[in-house]
Amino acid sequence: MHLERLTLILEIVGQKGEATVADICAHSDLPRASAYRLVQDLVDGGLLDPVARGRFAIGTRLKRITETDQSDQLLVEAISPVLRQAADADGVAFFLSRLRGRAVEIIHVETPDTGVSFLHPGLGKRPLHACSCSKAVAAFSPDVARAAIGRLRAYTDATLTDPDELEAEFEQIRRRGFAECVEELERGMCSVAAPLGPPGQAPTMSIGATGSVRVFSPSFRQQMGDELIRLTEELVDRLGWLTPELPLESA
Repeated sequence: MHLERLTLILEIVGQKGEATVADICAHSDLPRASAYRLVQDLVDGGLLDPVARGRFAIGTRLKRITETDQSDQLLVEAISPVLRQAADADGVAFFLSRLRGRAVEIIHVETPDTGVSFLHPGLGKRPLHACSCSKAVAAFSPDVARAAIGRLRAYTDATLTDPDELEAEFEQIRRRGFAECVEELERGMCSVAAPLGPPGQAPTMSIGATGSVRVFSPSFRQQMGDELIRLTEELVDRLGWLTPELPLESA
């Protein structure tokens, strides 16, 4: 019964675009007190967002769930050829990461087919504050950023553990369009990552490159950052996220 009521509210709000608690009551048999309580539960869960005083719309979290019609497998199939080409061209490992819940995970890695030494980043979850793949997502998502600031564990003496310093880094990432991790998670390793997602939405993915601190000098990290931004633009087009009403240059 509880789930049915929550679903009913989401259907009403989704059909109307925006709705008040009075609207919900008018289109259901819910008492006002029950409707108000259920709406607050949905807001707390990110399934509804308040858009004006007393008005609610489908929430960002629910949109992210329903509009992400790409499984990991389909995403990898579409993105891996681009990363593979970049890995061969630059001689370093490239990776794809994805926000899942409140964690960012590396879900795919492409390594260079050159026989030259490279560092593999591995798969799995990364700290929100101490890896470029996570910071590239968190910097553009207030909810993820708040979660990142709440978990400032030091992995090396280069890890940022001061909330103000992390906020400043997020601002820098937003300005230049990519994130860096310089020995923050593991000594000797560096990475660079750029956010990836449909224009106009908070990104839920990132692509990046990783290698040794010897290879990833400041100038090389800048080069990789610029390249990753270019690759994200290519991938936005490849994944069909561009529409005539929202060209890339206006995103």
